[in-house]
Amino acid sequence: MYDTAHGMTTGAVARRLGVSPTTVRSWDRRYGVGPAVRAGGRHRRWSPADVSMLEEMCRLTAAGVPPAEAARAALEVRSGAPVGGDVSVGGPPAPVGGDVSVGGPPAPVAVEPAASLGEPSPAPARRAAAGSGLPLGEVWQECRGLARASVRLDSPAMESLLETVLEEYGLVTAWEEIMSPTLHAVGRKWESSDDRYVEVEHLLSWHISTALRRAAVTGPAAASPAPPVVLACVPSEQHTLPLEALAAGLAERGIPTRMFGAAVPAEALDAAVRRSGPAAVVLWSQARSTANHALARHVAGTTFGVRGARTAPLVLLAGPGWLGRPPGPGTARPEGLRSALGIISRLYEESAGYEAAGG
Repeated sequence: MYDTAHGMTTGAVARRLGVSPTTVRSWDRRYGVGPAVRAGGRHRRWSPADVSMLEEMCRLTAAGVPPAEAARAALEVRSGAPVGGDVSVGGPPAPVGGDVSVGGPPAPVAVEPAASLGEPSPAPARRAAAGSGLPLGEVWQECRGLARASVRLDSPAMESLLETVLEEYGLVTAWEEIMSPTLHAVGRKWESSDDRYVEVEHLLSWHISTALRRAAVTGPAAASPAPPVVLACVPSEQHTLPLEALAAGLAERGIPTRMFGAAVPAEALDAAVRRSGPAAVVLWSQARSTANHALARHVAGTTFGVRGARTAPLVLLAGPGWLGRPPGPGTARPEGLRSALGIISRLYEESAGYEAAGG
């Protein structure tokens, strides 16, 4: 409730918005997005109109609008004036440079292309960015918005933005241009900041995982009698999000999957392959230290089916951990999510054509 005589405190406003009090004070100090009246001339007290202004600031920055532009628009909301200029949160995405700064003095880190499924696709040209936060270089506006929301630990904004980009751009583009670059930037920030920002990485990963699983569930029912695709991280590998993106993409195409998740022991993977008889097995390795080439060869050589018609799965070596060696017999190395979906889709199309021909 509002104290009608004095307004809300900064701490109460921050709790209502789901941001930190430091962020609210930073917006006031940097961009003039402060209360119209201060108690005793010094203490911040926020009226209902002030809170509406901050809610608009949160909405715009979560959508990727630069803070200075968002502040100008938010101040005009409080004054009741029409918003001048072009503060757009929709329309075609355009790469924007600079860093993602939400207060505080975190050290900047170099941004590399995020690993998707296999070799990262070439990143757009990047330029050095001034200031602090998560320097993302040349990225889509929605990527900046997701990064800002994650640094603020703004769960509602992250959930809303992820739902919007998946609906508007589709799974592959949302993953390659928005989710994956943001994850990589947060991960690099954590590595370079003495284990700070771990909470940011965990919350962002959880929200992306939730969005991907929802996308997989809402795909067409995969009640096909066709053999499934087995998705698994190699032993000691904990990174599952790229496989979750692939699972969602396959679900969109009606291709059945079996997701076994992180750090699947070799014996369990062998049993899963023999029991499910997959058309393809995708093995994810994030680092060379986890890439188990002997295991990949073993899976590629595993046969199943009736005598005289036994088959073996195609093994996709996904992730940067497999780089450095050419793919062996029965294996392929996709260059990214789009490439992996293409390889698997063609495999099923060829199988369907063979069966239709009476093979």
